[in-house]
Amino acid sequence: MYVGVTANLIRRVYEHKNHEIKGSFTDHYNCEFCIYYEKFNDIKQAIDRETQLKNWNRDKKITLIDSKNPDWIELVKDTEIINIEDLT
Repeated sequence: MYVGVTANLIRRVYEHKNHEIKGSFTDHYNCEFCIYYEKFNDIKQAIDRETQLKNWNRDKKITLIDSKNPDWIELVKDTEIINIEDLT
């Protein structure tokens, strides 16, 4: 399960799907689908949240995902981002 910060979610998912960064965590573990995301206007808040989530265990992350995207549908496809708030 990958947690990261980006200013361009569509580009980042494209990079992961196409394994553009060889040897990276996402390349090695085939992290190719976005099933959860959060939006921030402030990069510091985004980085703080990333740090918080990275310290969570897998079960706690799964519970968070399930609360917003219980069917674990892919939220980023090509140039489209599905609004996670519309799922629940």
